[in-house]
Amino acid sequence: MVNSANLKLKYAGAAFAIVLVATAAVIGFFIWRHPPDALTVRGVSALAVLGSLAAAVIGWRAARGIQSSTTALIRSADRVGQGDYTRQIEVRRSDIIGELEQALERMRSRLRQSTIHKNYLHSVLNSMTDAVFVTSPDGVVKVANSAACKLLGYAEEEILGRGIIAMLEEREREGFDLLQAAQETRETVVLTRGSQTIPVSLTGSRIESDDPQFQGIIFVARNITDRKRAERRIRYLARYDALTKIPNRMQFQHVLQQTIARGLRSAQAVALLYLDMDRFKEVNDTFGHGAGDRVLEVLAERLTGALPKGALLGRLAGDEFALCISGLPAETDNRGPIAHLARAVLTEVSRAFQLNQHEVFLTASIGIAICPRDAENVIDLIRNADAAMYYSKQNGGNTFAFYSPEMNAAAVERLILKSKLRRALERDELVIRYQPKVEVASGRIIGAEALLRWRLPGHGDIPPAQFIPLAEETNLILDIGEWVLNRVCMDYRQMQGEIGDPGRISLNLSLKQLRQASFILRCRSVFRRHGVSPTAFELEITETTLMADTKRTLRLLDELYAMGLHLSIDDFGTGYSSLSALQQFPIDTLKIDQSFVRDVGENSGNATLVRTIIEMGRNLEIDVIAEGVESVGQLEFLRRAGCHFVQGRLFGEPMKAEELLALLQRQAASGAAFGRYAQDSSDLAAGDKSAGSAF
Repeated sequence: MVNSANLKLKYAGAAFAIVLVATAAVIGFFIWRHPPDALTVRGVSALAVLGSLAAAVIGWRAARGIQSSTTALIRSADRVGQGDYTRQIEVRRSDIIGELEQALERMRSRLRQSTIHKNYLHSVLNSMTDAVFVTSPDGVVKVANSAACKLLGYAEEEILGRGIIAMLEEREREGFDLLQAAQETRETVVLTRGSQTIPVSLTGSRIESDDPQFQGIIFVARNITDRKRAERRIRYLARYDALTKIPNRMQFQHVLQQTIARGLRSAQAVALLYLDMDRFKEVNDTFGHGAGDRVLEVLAERLTGALPKGALLGRLAGDEFALCISGLPAETDNRGPIAHLARAVLTEVSRAFQLNQHEVFLTASIGIAICPRDAENVIDLIRNADAAMYYSKQNGGNTFAFYSPEMNAAAVERLILKSKLRRALERDELVIRYQPKVEVASGRIIGAEALLRWRLPGHGDIPPAQFIPLAEETNLILDIGEWVLNRVCMDYRQMQGEIGDPGRISLNLSLKQLRQASFILRCRSVFRRHGVSPTAFELEITETTLMADTKRTLRLLDELYAMGLHLSIDDFGTGYSSLSALQQFPIDTLKIDQSFVRDVGENSGNATLVRTIIEMGRNLEIDVIAEGVESVGQLEFLRRAGCHFVQGRLFGEPMKAEELLALLQRQAASGAAFGRYAQDSSDLAAGDKSAGSAF
């Protein structure tokens, strides 16, 4: 700061010198104008006094001006020295003082610009969401933004002066190379004020400058807690099933591979149980996928509780689970304890599941393969257990089977059939056969059911129960269903031209066909193309299909009914439908499943059920037809129970369209085709032996 007292003394001396000079100048001028001889002593004295006074006044005014400007300049310098760069310094003089004022104004302006830049940089740093640390070359923090303070939980003054390494979690400090960190991006962990550890992505960059005071390193730390959490979640989902919280197929196979390797080294056996739920698709179709997921969750909990300690459980796909039991003695027959475990598992599965206030009972099929007896690697062991599981399923389900080499042959055959089914339509291997429907009271043919058959060269006739599930698995059922509808319409049109009214023809409708978005449009198109009326046909729908997504199904069935199509429930009594459910659908006919008709004479339970269904149909004013009628005794039971219509091998094997036409023509000419079955039971006993043929 300028010493104002010294300046005042200097300016006073200057003013006095100016006064002396001015006085001398006045006296000299006066003497020049008046010669000395004319001057008197008094005049000279007066003149000197006047000159001195004038000079004093002039000097005083000059000193006052210099002092005022100097004082203002000193005050401006003080403000600048205190950091106030906002007030502009006024330049009021053109002398040396003015030059000082100009120099001070230039300095103020430059300092103000530097301050603006500094404040802007500070604002930019504090607006960043990432933590920023500016350090000296040896890692001492000189600048930390707001995000850095928030990340660590410290005030800025608490961070400044600390080493950047001190911010890291203790284990991360070991091996931390400051020079290396200054030129790379790495993941590390910082330690907060509250001793919390936070994972960060730390990026360093050197600050190059000729001035050593500006040299250093800038570090940017980004909180990656969410990313780490997401990575852990991804790793978990890659190995564990999100629904059941047990190992998925990949993780199960990985652990199974390790278990097999340990077992082979220690001469111990490993048992693999492959479990698949029976008819689980019906649960999804009837109650929805949410209910199906809940069943799988509960099932996983039950299986976990049923397994011995150290066993491994995994979900391989959908409703397929695998159980691994290790540490079994390799030299002994382990099938006894494994069979006991399999029965315990099936018991757990068979316990009731609560779904939408309903109790649902399910079963499962289990296939068992043992290492090293059946296979010594993961792939073969799973494949063989899978083959044994399919063997159990083909035997009715709710059972288990140990693998044998013959089972693989059956699995290969199934795969071959699936492949050949894709070409069956192209090669014209599918055929339609018709099974007559007969009125019980008169023995007249009132229509027929169209049945699909697959005649595979080299294999003979493939049963529908064998290839229809394959068609549904591969979605070929949609193409096959459309082919069947076209074929039946063609046959009907031909019979109609010959006989007039062939009766009502029924076709089976699968759930996948009904769910097809364009199904109704396709039906209309086929009927229009062949010139036949929809009223001549009846669609048979299983109870399972009927109860799947009831709102949508009801809407579709109403549209089909409005088109003129008749609707019937196939295999009635085997599903989940109730009387209240039946009343909301536009159903014309109930078909009693052949499994109930088959033992109706010996099984009192089945007999009661059949009578109940017939009575139900009568009360609802719905026709009832019994399928699978193969004997006169069954027919007579149905007659006494009041059944309207029947079909089955009692009236002949399913026949070609030409054979059905011949029967209808004979009926038109000679009366009811099966009139003899309209007689009393006392007249039929003798004819029962020959009842297997309609010709």
